[in-house]
Amino acid sequence: MPDRAPQPVDRQLPTDEARDLISLVRDIAQREVAPTAAEEEDAGRFPREFFTLLSESGLLGLPYDPEHGGGDQPYEVYLQVLEELAMARLTVGLGVSVHTLACYALAAFGAKEQQAEHLPAMLGGGLLGAYCLSEPASGSDAASLRTKAVRDGDDWVITGTKAWITHGGVADFCTVMARTGEEGPRGITAFLVPGDAEGLSAAVPEKKMGMRGSPTAQVHFDGVRVPDARRVGEEGQGFAIALSALDGGRLGIAACAIGLAQAALDEALGYATERRQFGKPIADFQGLRFMLADMATQIEAGRALYLAAARLRDAGRPFAKQAAMAKLHCTDTAMRVTTDAVQILGGYGYTADFPAERYMREAKVLQIVEGTNQIQRMVIARHLAGPETR
Repeated sequence: MPDRAPQPVDRQLPTDEARDLISLVRDIAQREVAPTAAEEEDAGRFPREFFTLLSESGLLGLPYDPEHGGGDQPYEVYLQVLEELAMARLTVGLGVSVHTLACYALAAFGAKEQQAEHLPAMLGGGLLGAYCLSEPASGSDAASLRTKAVRDGDDWVITGTKAWITHGGVADFCTVMARTGEEGPRGITAFLVPGDAEGLSAAVPEKKMGMRGSPTAQVHFDGVRVPDARRVGEEGQGFAIALSALDGGRLGIAACAIGLAQAALDEALGYATERRQFGKPIADFQGLRFMLADMATQIEAGRALYLAAARLRDAGRPFAKQAAMAKLHCTDTAMRVTTDAVQILGGYGYTADFPAERYMREAKVLQIVEGTNQIQRMVIARHLAGPETR
C-alpha cells in the first residue's frame, strides 16, 4: 500500500521565505518521492535522479554561503527541510544530510580559492558527496584510523579502506580523513577526493535490514593521488574538522529521525481511526489513545530539542552537547514510535503491504550512524562532568 499522506506539521519558521521553502519541499517530497518510496526501497533503487532535481532546485546547499551557490538558510530552516524529506523517504532525507556533511569541511575550513573552484558544483552543480571517516577497525574510535596519505612532491598518495560510507560507489566527490602524521587525532588531515580518481573503487554495497535504496559500501583507496591543492585545512587539522562536521551532522540525523517518526505516527493514527473492532474505531480504546499521545509527545519534544540546538548553532554559540542530546533523543524516539506504530497496526503492521514495518527497520540505523547513541551519552557526560579519569 502507498504511505498515507501526512498531516502538515505546524511549524514555527523565522520568515515568509522559510515558510514558502518548506511548502515547496513538502510538495516535492509528497508528489515526487513518497508515492514510490516503498517500491523503490524494496527494489534497492537509489534515486539519483531526485538528488539531481534537488540540486537544480537549490536544495542541496541550503545552509551554505550564496556566494558559492548555497541557499543561505539558517540551520533552523535547513533541518526542517530534512525532516520533510525524511517523512517522505528516509533515503532522501539522510542522503541530503550526508551530502551537506561532505561539503562542510571545504565550506568551513577551505581556502577561498578552493571554495571558489569546487563549492559551486558541490552545492548546486548536480554533484553528490560522501563523507569518509569510519574504517573497518575504527568506527566509534575514529582517531585510530589507518588510511594513510603520504606526501610525494606536490601530491598526496592515499592508501587504505573506509567503511560504512553512505553513497559509496555513487558519490562524485569524497571528503576523506587520512593519517599524515603521528598516531592519534593530531596526525589526521582532510582531503577532497574526486569520485572518479584513479585507484578509488567501491565494494559491493552492504545488504542492510533497512534503507536498502541508500548504497552503503566500503571505499578503497589504492594509491589515489591528489594534489596538495585538494588538502582541506592545515596538516593535522583533519580530526578537529571531522568532529566539527559531526556536530552539525548529528542534528541532520536528529531531524531525519523526527521525520521518520512523524510518518509512522501519521500511519498509525490514520489506521487507528479507520480500523473498527467491537463496533467502534480502535482509536476510541484508551490503551491505543495513550500510545498515540505518547508518540506525539515524544516527537514534539524531539523536534523542539533539535531546533533549540540549531538555534544555538545559528547564533554562533557552542552546541555540541545539545547536538548529541538531540541525536540521542530523536533517534531513540524514532525507534520507539515506529515500534509502537507496528503494534497499533497489529498483524498488518508486520507485513510489507503497510509501511510501518519499513519505518521500524529504517529507524534502527539512526541509533548507530554518525556516532552510536552510546557515544552520544559519553559526549554529553563529558560536557557535564568533564573527561573520564584514568
